[in-house]
Amino acid sequence: MTPLARRDSPDGTRDRIAALSRSDKWFLGGLDGIVWAPPFPSWLHKPGFWDPAHIFQHEMGPCFSVALLDERGEEIPLSLSEEGAGRAGGSDRSGIRWQPGSMTVWWDPGSVAVRTEEPRKEPRKEPSVLVREARSIRGGVLESAWQLPVEVGGRWLVAFTALPRGGGSQLRGGRHGLSWSGTATDTRGRTLAVDVEMTGAHPPDWTASATSEGGAAPVWQLSPFPERLAARLSAGSLEERGKGANQGAAGRNSGAADEASGPTGTAGEPTGAGRQLEQPGDGGSWTWVAAAFPVSEGEAVVRLRLAPRLPSQESNEDWRRRRIPAWESFFRGFPAFRCGDPFMDRYFDYRIYGLGLNRTGGGWGNIRHPAICEGPEYFHVPIAYSAPCHMMEMRWHARGREAWGSLMNFLEHQKKDGSFHGRIYPGDLRGTHFYHANWGDALLAVHRMHPNRVALRRCYDGLARYADWLRTARDPEDSGMFTVENHYETGQEYMSRYMAVSPDADAQDWEPRLRLKGIDVTVYGYLLFRALAAVARELNRPADAEEWRRLEDRSGAAITDRMWSPEAGLFTDVDARTLERTGVKAAVGFYPMLAGLADDERLDAMMDHLENPATFGTFFPVPSSSVDDPRFSAEGVWKGTRRNCPWNGRVWPMTTSHVIEGLLRMWRRGNRRAGELAARMIPRFLEMMFDGGDPDRPNCYEHYNPRTGRACYFRGIDDYQHSWVLDLLARGVAGLEVDEEGLAVHPLPHGLRDVSLGPVRARGLALSVRLSEKVARLEVARLDLGKEPDMAWHYECPRGEPLRVAWEDLR
Repeated sequence: MTPLARRDSPDGTRDRIAALSRSDKWFLGGLDGIVWAPPFPSWLHKPGFWDPAHIFQHEMGPCFSVALLDERGEEIPLSLSEEGAGRAGGSDRSGIRWQPGSMTVWWDPGSVAVRTEEPRKEPRKEPSVLVREARSIRGGVLESAWQLPVEVGGRWLVAFTALPRGGGSQLRGGRHGLSWSGTATDTRGRTLAVDVEMTGAHPPDWTASATSEGGAAPVWQLSPFPERLAARLSAGSLEERGKGANQGAAGRNSGAADEASGPTGTAGEPTGAGRQLEQPGDGGSWTWVAAAFPVSEGEAVVRLRLAPRLPSQESNEDWRRRRIPAWESFFRGFPAFRCGDPFMDRYFDYRIYGLGLNRTGGGWGNIRHPAICEGPEYFHVPIAYSAPCHMMEMRWHARGREAWGSLMNFLEHQKKDGSFHGRIYPGDLRGTHFYHANWGDALLAVHRMHPNRVALRRCYDGLARYADWLRTARDPEDSGMFTVENHYETGQEYMSRYMAVSPDADAQDWEPRLRLKGIDVTVYGYLLFRALAAVARELNRPADAEEWRRLEDRSGAAITDRMWSPEAGLFTDVDARTLERTGVKAAVGFYPMLAGLADDERLDAMMDHLENPATFGTFFPVPSSSVDDPRFSAEGVWKGTRRNCPWNGRVWPMTTSHVIEGLLRMWRRGNRRAGELAARMIPRFLEMMFDGGDPDRPNCYEHYNPRTGRACYFRGIDDYQHSWVLDLLARGVAGLEVDEEGLAVHPLPHGLRDVSLGPVRARGLALSVRLSEKVARLEVARLDLGKEPDMAWHYECPRGEPLRVAWEDLR
């Protein structure tokens, strides 16, 4: 058999990243907790990063903008070029080309003046040339790098920003630029102290600061500096070193107001190291700062470094020197996937980008381990409800560090009663609330691919405490079912399932208002007990294993005997006060498929719902509440108001990934209909997450219309990692399974004729799968650290039959 073509070469990886390029995105991140992802940016058409950035959930802005100045200090006006991307080989004419990790912007300076040896001579006008700006974030540094044709005649690239009154302190000039202390704030008013540096590729020729009344915008001509700077340049006063030539100006943003004895910068030579600048007084709304960096050989780079002051296991200097994984390296840690379906192929790599955008490398205060944040803006922290999804996805990355870390961060701060914080903030852990989550399944999934006995023991001890809390605090009735106390803690608010037991269940607070035995959280409990029993056996704790098995059986019996509703044809919640079923049909009623707790008759009834457009069989799967629910709304309207997070009918990828996973498990158990249904649902699920069905424009919003597939664009929260997709494509479409017994290839009956996955790095092996029309092939190589793997084992079988390789066969 011919080995699979390797897709993890540097060139191949760059091609995968470049294939995601487009003109309508701008989200940037450095794979380590700092992102520039404004949902509704106001200033994309201006150079630099004026819209705010986020340091985890804390917002900081404005960041900075850039102006290009000539020898006279006059700004060279720049406008977005409609032909820039076209010249670079792109098809769009927007002037912007984005890909994971970077955004290239082409600027048109118009008819530029060509330099001559006779400066007084009227400049010659030439056809337009283009200026290229590349924006990126690297290790906490927002970088704007420029390539400038000589015809443009730019001498300085000026980085400038405006600090709101009281927003900056300890303003200092140094040989590399300007620095100050800033503050980032989250939506709950928490503040985070941040040390900020504005630097360039070369020392600045001059720096300046000034206070000003009025507003602030990324327009150089509205800053306090242009007129004064141009006058002094023409007078040659910048040669008078050390005389405070850039004295501040106060006024109405035009920079033309009367002089004032405001803050003083330096001119001529770069500012001396550590020079303390005069602090702003009370006379202005904003403190403006600027630093001009020389253009050398047609290139210039300006940077804004954000260094949060967080209690950490490493010093700031350690953090600054730490090598942050590059996007190419991050992508290369994942396998490549191809199946010929444009939506699946593109979305596999797009999901890798989404994970990278929301990655943190750990060592940030309370966030000690590498992990994945849930999304941009205030979601940019590890959140308990989505952390198991990240574990399922990141186990497909080499070593699985973020997969383990997504659980370890919560264990590090486990509460005294055994419960978990709902969110892990880097600075403090007040007001974190609580979310139920499927920890048991995620733990086993990660351990199967990246076994780590030390981490396993730590996770076992912590999850055992969590399970004890769950059964005592949330099941005092000893029923085997677990209680939901408010509609937020399931991660699924605004649903009829809660209103069935409390008329004020939809109150917008986290207070205990319900006594609802939730089908979803009871399945999570069952799966947790099952996982703990398996881990206890592996750790040679037979007494523990027996107790967990007893609890598993009790919860399993409660689910099958007390939570199945024959009338609804679905599993439903139970009123904790009466122990009667509510009968409300919600998508969580399919979750028992995850546990294999539905017999053939019940499973058929559940799949009937998934194929019935009058309940859950909408074209885009799966609506969170049944279509025949009296409160159902495809548009997400609850009691007359469109909600941010409605679960009364919208499709949430989180729920859909659970349902497809359940079908996949039933397929593995031998149910043909479940496999066929899953194979039909996956393409529709992924097609939904493309703008207008355009295969070049993938997205991942919180929720979608089940009939039209329209996303909640009004939220602006794209690239929201609240589900899992890589795992479904790798295991469902490619068919690869890694478990405690060995390797298997058993794809869903999807009919795709040419599917490839690999190399998957797990258990010290490199695994590659190739499906042709009639044959399934598996290649296995041992990984030798620092070397390319050599193919060692080749297996194949007819495609319709499961291919199984035991671990003993690979020794």
